[in-house]
Amino acid sequence: MRIIAGTVGGRSIRAPKGAATRPTADRVREALFNILAARSDPPERALDLYAGSGALGLEALSRGCGRVTFVEQSTSACALIDENAAALGLRDHADILCKRVMDFVRAHQKERYGWIFVDPPYQSRELPRVLDNLGPLLAPGGLVVAEHSTHEQPDEIHGGLALADRRRYGQTALSFYTEKA
Repeated sequence: MRIIAGTVGGRSIRAPKGAATRPTADRVREALFNILAARSDPPERALDLYAGSGALGLEALSRGCGRVTFVEQSTSACALIDENAAALGLRDHADILCKRVMDFVRAHQKERYGWIFVDPPYQSRELPRVLDNLGPLLAPGGLVVAEHSTHEQPDEIHGGLALADRRRYGQTALSFYTEKA
């Protein structure tokens, strides 16, 4: 796995071993960040929920995001995110929190992020519940990107969020949410 573009583009990162983590494929990350780049400049703050290897947040940092908060429940994955960030020279711009995503979301309702990446394990049934609670964390003009299986289609409205776009890449889909008008 590698960082696609930006200040550390082309550099490799490690993914957690085993089937518990499903890293976002390089081609999906590339498409995602092309969409984000066409939409706006990188925000000052981003949030990577169910961070796994940290690939989405590290890509955001490489492409100009000021700071990324990584939230991951697995202690071994948190250690790997820290190793990846350090190896890329991005550790000073990363906050790595080893805790359950819903615990973080409930405890940080006053914080705002320009990009929020949500990539729970497929078939976990957590995606709708998390999306329902992310509206208060989204900065004005920000975007929530949910990665999910093409076999599950999150609703068009979740709490304070409204579906703006949905793209499909093989068996992976990306749903883009903005503030509900």
